[in-house]
Amino acid sequence: MIISGAFALLILFFPCFVLFKTSRFIFTEVVSSPTTTVVIVFGAGLNIQGGPSDVLQDRLTVAADLYYQGKVQTILVSGDNHVEVYNEPQVMFETLTEEFGIPEEAVHIDYAGRRTYDTCARAKSIWGVDHALLVTQAYHLPRALWTCRTLGIESQGVSATLQPYIKDLWFRARELGALYQMVFDLYLFPPTFIGGEPITDLDL
Repeated sequence: MIISGAFALLILFFPCFVLFKTSRFIFTEVVSSPTTTVVIVFGAGLNIQGGPSDVLQDRLTVAADLYYQGKVQTILVSGDNHVEVYNEPQVMFETLTEEFGIPEEAVHIDYAGRRTYDTCARAKSIWGVDHALLVTQAYHLPRALWTCRTLGIESQGVSATLQPYIKDLWFRARELGALYQMVFDLYLFPPTFIGGEPITDLDL
């Protein structure tokens, strides 16, 4: 009875523990964020016109700001392209280069970042990333940081929460469940992801 109660408390407070342990790696402003070589931008869906969702647009805005403030040299955009008609990372690339004027050679595309785990795992194994800034919304940063750091990337995060979002409550509720899924992914049943030969070492 005592053991089962302790286990229940552990499960209940795990999200709080993740928030506490990752909070020191999170920055809310670009100007106060550290300098490194690579920033990883996580995909966040497209709108009905085929452009970035409002959540994704904010992530790209922060990534561009980091580049122009000299905080990073390389931007790795990672998103879902599991079907030909849905190419999230390509839209991210085009937005950064065409709308924000980032040089094409500074933006690298990961077409198989279907979920947070995949993005972090591929950044390490395919793109040779050992140190990175992560750009995503504040509600997602703790899980992204925990995942990337556990998979071997020394990470710090910059919040891309630039506005209220219509689905904000849904995003936060979904994130709670995703934190528990993260435990299974990292410590119990590591999922398969699209691997391959290393493409380049972005840390150089």
